[in-house]
Amino acid sequence: MKIERIDLYHVSMRLVSPFVTSFGPQQQRDCLLTAVHADGLTGWGESVATNDPGYSYETTGTAWHILSDFLIPALVGREIAGPEALGPALSFVRGHPLAKAALDQALWDLAAQADGVSLAAKLAEPYAEGAKARVPVGVSIGIQPSLERTVEVIGQYYDQGYRRIKLKIKPGHDVAVGRAARAAFPDLPIMLDANSAFRLEDAAVFQAMDELNLLMLEQPLGYEDIYDHSRLRPLIKTPLCLDESIHSDDHARYALAIEACDIINVKPSRVAGWTEARRIHDRCRAVGMPLWVGGMLETGVGRAAQLALAALPGFTLPGDISATERYYTRDITAPFTLNREDSTISVPAGPGLGVEIDHDYLAAVTLRRESFTTP
Repeated sequence: MKIERIDLYHVSMRLVSPFVTSFGPQQQRDCLLTAVHADGLTGWGESVATNDPGYSYETTGTAWHILSDFLIPALVGREIAGPEALGPALSFVRGHPLAKAALDQALWDLAAQADGVSLAAKLAEPYAEGAKARVPVGVSIGIQPSLERTVEVIGQYYDQGYRRIKLKIKPGHDVAVGRAARAAFPDLPIMLDANSAFRLEDAAVFQAMDELNLLMLEQPLGYEDIYDHSRLRPLIKTPLCLDESIHSDDHARYALAIEACDIINVKPSRVAGWTEARRIHDRCRAVGMPLWVGGMLETGVGRAAQLALAALPGFTLPGDISATERYYTRDITAPFTLNREDSTISVPAGPGLGVEIDHDYLAAVTLRRESFTTP
């Protein structure tokens, strides 16, 4: 494909309600979108970098800089074989996976459109099973002001049809949260997500959670750690999931080698895109490591691509890909809705991402836009 032009957007959208994690509260959701024009088609991608360097060292500011000054100039006017060729083409920039993922996603969208198939079908070409038409999903609940409110919010989402609940925790807001949730919902799959807020010395906290029959405990220790998780895992009975620690297929290989986890959460943006995410999928599927797709409050552009990834056969656990109404009153694509009868969301079946951009609303929420073409 010949890259003719790339448009870069900085958009800002208000969340339905504040999302509170161990990093703090978030009410406004900023991200970057890329529109890559090639061969008469337009592919869309999303960088989930936010305004502050809490989850990642990348921010909307750094991602704009890396994209506009380095990555995009390296692609515009260039012939590129396809999304799998993007990694080598951009290897001169070290790190910055959230910026790179926006271009990787857009190229996968283009490749699928060129073949007249959905992104899910394009990603699933190597697998005999093909792509799933619907994927199981859950909902992630931020830290609430009280245990009573936590239980109330769980009940609200349960009534909406969600059948897997994730609760954010932090030191001092941990075991009691899990106990309150389990007492109120004895049979509901519940997981706790620490977002790297604890240390190995806090093992007793997690041992106290063993009685709760949790689906999993997600990323309790350092955001780059694999080794200490391998030491924690034998000390607890709850399945241990890695999230922030897995930045690439190599990190998945390290985690498997030292038995650091029981489950892996794959956020495609965190690993520089869908190309690397599929490599992780293949590695883990080969050894029976359960996988699920994580979320970063994406717009409909990113959510469509998440669903396509989650449709691959190795993703067997419900992902954090909730319905649009969980996050936004209006999105830049048509809303994704929850299938209440089985807690799933349908995977877009149209060519590429399978979504249409609401250009009027995109313009309304765009803070900055720049187009890049050959000189």
